Amino acid sequence: MPYTISNNSCAGCDKCRFQCPTGAIKIDNGEYWIDPHLCNNCEGYYSEPQCASACPSKSPIPLQVKKGRCKIDDRELTSSDLFFNGKSNPFASGIPVWEACNVLSQRMSLPWEIDENNQVRYSKQINQGKGKIAFHINSASEGCELATDLEAVEALDIRAACVHLIFAAYATFSEKAWEEEFVIDDKQVEKYLGLEKRKDLNKTTKLALMKSLVLQVCSLMVSIDLPQQGRIKPILLEKSQLWDLVGIQHHFQHDDLGCKYLVGLTFKVKAGVWAKYFLNKEACKERTAFYQYGNLPKSLLTTVMSIWQQHEGAARLMMWLMFKAKMGRQQRITVPTLMRVAYGDRKVAIACRQREERKRLLRTYESDLETLSHHGIKPIFDPVSYPEPIQPLWAKLADIPEDPDEAIEFWIKDGDEGRRLTDVSPRGKWKMLMNARILAFEMAPQWEQPNLTARKKQQRTSKKRRNIKTAGGLLGEQIRLARKNLSISQRELARLMGKSQSWIRDIENGRLNAKIEDQLILRKVLKIA
Repeated sequence: MPYTISNNSCAGCDKCRFQCPTGAIKIDNGEYWIDPHLCNNCEGYYSEPQCASACPSKSPIPLQVKKGRCKIDDRELTSSDLFFNGKSNPFASGIPVWEACNVLSQRMSLPWEIDENNQVRYSKQINQGKGKIAFHINSASEGCELATDLEAVEALDIRAACVHLIFAAYATFSEKAWEEEFVIDDKQVEKYLGLEKRKDLNKTTKLALMKSLVLQVCSLMVSIDLPQQGRIKPILLEKSQLWDLVGIQHHFQHDDLGCKYLVGLTFKVKAGVWAKYFLNKEACKERTAFYQYGNLPKSLLTTVMSIWQQHEGAARLMMWLMFKAKMGRQQRITVPTLMRVAYGDRKVAIACRQREERKRLLRTYESDLETLSHHGIKPIFDPVSYPEPIQPLWAKLADIPEDPDEAIEFWIKDGDEGRRLTDVSPRGKWKMLMNARILAFEMAPQWEQPNLTARKKQQRTSKKRRNIKTAGGLLGEQIRLARKNLSISQRELARLMGKSQSWIRDIENGRLNAKIEDQLILRKVLKIA
C-alpha cells in the first residue's frame, strides 16, 4: 500500500523527498504528496519505507482508500470523446503505429538487441526490405535517456497497446497531428478501456495504472529510414518521440489531516514527427506523403483488457489482425506466422524440438483461436492444407445441426464412419500444422472499414441479390423440404455440393441467397423441377 503525507503535521524539512528511492514524493503548491504510481513502500530497496523512518514528525502514513465522490473543479476541457457511434472510430494505422503496437503487445517475444551505443533496440525491415524501422525506449520520465538493458522491455504492459491505439484514434481528429495537441482525462480512458466496470479496483489503483500505461506508450522512440517512393521524398527519422507527452495535470482532494488524495488525471499529448509523413491529409492529396488510417473497434479495447492475462496470445493476434485485415482479408496466413505473432519465435522453436512443449503450445493455440472466434474473429481454414482431422474440436462441433432430429442423425452417422469427430488427432499433426494455412478471418461488423465507396458497392450487390431471389430463385424452405423428402442430411448435402454444412444451414434459414450456378446444382441434386 502506498503512503501519503499529512501536511498539517509536516515540518517541511524535505528529508523524506531525498530519502525516497523511487522519487515518488512531490511538491505541489507548497504541499507534499506521494505519487501512488511510483510509491512501492521501498520494496527492493529497504526493509521499511524511508519517508516514515526519516520524518521527525512522522507525517507519512499509509494511504487509505478515498471514500465518497471525487469532485474536481479545475479540470481542463478535454478533446471530444471517441466512438460517438458506440461501435468504432478511425485511427492512424501507418507503419509506425502498427509496429509500435507490436512492440507493446509482443515485448520480449521480439528479437531485441544491443546497438553500437549499448542501447536496447528492436529493428525490422519494411517496404520489402528497402526500408527499416527501429524502436528504442526512453527510460527517463523527463529528458531523453535511452534504456540500456532488457528490464525496460520486460516492464512494458500489453495493456499499454490499448492506450497507444486510443492516441492513434485521437490523432485522426487533427489536420496537423504533429503540431496540434489533444487532451484526454482519466474518465475518458477509464470508459474506453472498460475500467469503470472493474469494481475490484479502487480509484487510486486505476489512476496509477492509467498513468503507468500512458508513460509506457510515451517512452517509445522511433527511427525510420525509407527510400523515395514516387513523389514522396525519402523519410529519415532518428530516435524521434512516437507520442510526445506535453504534460500531466494531477487533480487532488484534501482530508482533515491535510493529506492530498489523487482523484483525477489529465494528459496532454501530441503525435510525433512521424505523423507528418504518415498522417498528412493535405500532402497525401499532392502525393508527397501518406494518410493511412483504419477502423478501431471499441470492443477490441475492452476485450483485450479482459483477456490479456488468460489469453495473451489471442490478445496479440487480435491487435495484429486489425492491421492485417486492412491490407486485404483474402490473404492466406500460415499457422507458423500466427504462432510467431502470438507466442514469439523462441517458443515456437522450442516446441519444434520438445514434445511436451509442443503439446502445450498446441492446446494454447487452439484455445486462443476459439477465443478469437468467440469475440467475432472467425478463422476460415484452408480445406487443402488445414483439413478437418487437424482442425480444433470446437471448429468441428460448430457444424452440428441445431435441429434435434438432425443432430441425432449426425451423431449416428459419425459413429458409423471409420473416423469419428471426437477421435484423437492424427500422428504428425504438428508437422501438418507447420504447412497449414488459414484462408481469411471473418470479422465482426464493427471491424469493417468505414468507406463510402464500399458501402455503395455493397448496396448495389444487395440489390442484385434481391433481384435474383425475386426472379424465381430457390427459397430456403424449398431446399429444406426437398432435402428431407430425399432423406439427406445437411452434412451429406454439403458434401455433394462441395460446400460447408454451415453454408447449407444459412441457405435454408434464409440468411444467405445461393448464386445462380449454385441454384442449378441444388436443383439437380435435390431433383427440383
